[in-house]
Amino acid sequence: MRDFRDAKAMAQTLREALDARSVSLTVSESLELVAKIFGLADWNVLAARIRSAEQVAADQPGSKTKEVQLPQAILDRYAGTYQFHNAVFTVMRDEDHLSGRLSGQGSAPYQAVGETEFVAREIDAELRFTLGPDGTPTAVVLRQHGNDHIMPRIDATVAQDLQRAIQTRMSTRSANPGTAAALRRLIESVASGQPNYGEMSADLAEATRKQLPRLQPGLADLGPITSIEFLGVGAQGQDVYSVWHQGGAASHWHIALGNDGTIILAFVTPGP
Repeated sequence: MRDFRDAKAMAQTLREALDARSVSLTVSESLELVAKIFGLADWNVLAARIRSAEQVAADQPGSKTKEVQLPQAILDRYAGTYQFHNAVFTVMRDEDHLSGRLSGQGSAPYQAVGETEFVAREIDAELRFTLGPDGTPTAVVLRQHGNDHIMPRIDATVAQDLQRAIQTRMSTRSANPGTAAALRRLIESVASGQPNYGEMSADLAEATRKQLPRLQPGLADLGPITSIEFLGVGAQGQDVYSVWHQGGAASHWHIALGNDGTIILAFVTPGP
């Protein structure tokens, strides 16, 4: 059963349900509605409560450290494919534990520390499955580097279509329309210290808020953008660009957009 810690997954379900009825909500609007459902003033209050609950759990003796043995039937229930942005996260049962693999990456073992919670110590990542009324997973939340990524469960056909689309774009080196313009707006807004969170997914907006004190000075120091050059498509379907700044500095950016045009993934690595 879902509780307030599953607020992001609930907001996503709400958006999908209303969209099927031709009612459109932004990510921010859906999060605010979920906060109201829990009787709270706004999303900021609910987000603070979620962080507080996670900190309390992390501070408990033995939290996330003691592994438990789950029946194979439960592990088999979690096995399947989940959507990570435009890519696929595949969960498999490997004898007495789970293994997870993201498109283009190797698999990592995940050990159970609760009935719905698993940890991968090798890569410092956690999984928390969201269950439907019948106990079947509807999504899994991946927590890594302090950020949460909600991955809804998808069937094998959808997973194959996503993988095929990535392979096609990688082989043709075709950028998704709008990523270059969105990347320029993102960099310029973060450099100014005023990110447009309305253009970001809830996950990316939360990560940007956390990292803004570090990101803003670094991007501001690079100076104005002089050119953006498309390099290719990454293993998770993200577009990769070289961004050149006044003075000759460069950086490499990875960016992906959702179906509604919001930025669902963006990160930077050092340039040449």
